[in-house]
Amino acid sequence: MTAQTIILILAVCLTVCVAVLILGTAYFLRQWKRLDQILDSFRQGDSEEDPGKDGVFSDVLETRESRLVSQLRRILAAARFRERQATGERDQVMELISDLSHQLKTPLANIVMNTELLQDPELEEEQRIEFLKHTRNQADKMQWLMAALLKASRLENGMIQFEAAYTGIKATIARAVSAVYAQASAKGIELIVEEFRDVKLCHNPKWTAEAMSNILENAVKYSPPGSCIRLSLVRLELYTKIQIQDEGIGIAKSEFNRIFRRFYRGKEVEQQEGSGLGLYLAQLILRCEKGYITVSSRVGEGSCFSLFLLNEA
Repeated sequence: MTAQTIILILAVCLTVCVAVLILGTAYFLRQWKRLDQILDSFRQGDSEEDPGKDGVFSDVLETRESRLVSQLRRILAAARFRERQATGERDQVMELISDLSHQLKTPLANIVMNTELLQDPELEEEQRIEFLKHTRNQADKMQWLMAALLKASRLENGMIQFEAAYTGIKATIARAVSAVYAQASAKGIELIVEEFRDVKLCHNPKWTAEAMSNILENAVKYSPPGSCIRLSLVRLELYTKIQIQDEGIGIAKSEFNRIFRRFYRGKEVEQQEGSGLGLYLAQLILRCEKGYITVSSRVGEGSCFSLFLLNEA
């Protein structure tokens, strides 16, 4: 082999190596550009559900780099999900703080005012005791509001979970009625529970009794002295309906959906004592048990709340 032939072979090899290097560099630059495009797409908020899904990498998925691309998409999708989750949690915390601030403003102002009055050395002992009682009531209200709102928020976000099983409903109803019996008796309101055969319904006795007692408390609060509150059961195909019928002020039809919102107070009861959390909590509890609540009412003719719980199969 002559020197000329060797030089020719070396020149060809060098040319091939240079060509491979150029093509390889161009290929990896093109892939890098595509990776940069999907990162830009993620930063700009495009294709939030699945970053890189549409267009940017559609022609890469069949190549040997598809595994890398798939992993990158999963990482970016997880990052996007965590970002949205953090934003949602931040908004929920801000809403909770805003609600607490609004609800605690009045009782806190009353406590401050009573404290200033109690500092008066000329205040009579009888008045002092009255102001102390009022201050204690306001403090108890604040404590209850904070506990109820935190409980509602945790139920809503799944932070509180409880088991619901097919259990006899009679003991649960008795528990709810006993919780409001003293209040009803003080107003001369008669609580009537129509006779029924005990049935097993899907519920948690403790939480369901709380939901019922919230509704019964409202019935007592907004019913006139000497009236009647009637509780009855109606067996249906899939659910059992527990009806709580009162003879109170009633609710306008336009407010049927609003009364289950957090802190909502009807126009007829805005000036009366209350927080607007009872029905909201009751609805959350029933929802956790795969049940629901409805209401029927006419202004001045009382209200009927119906709690639906699943029958045992």
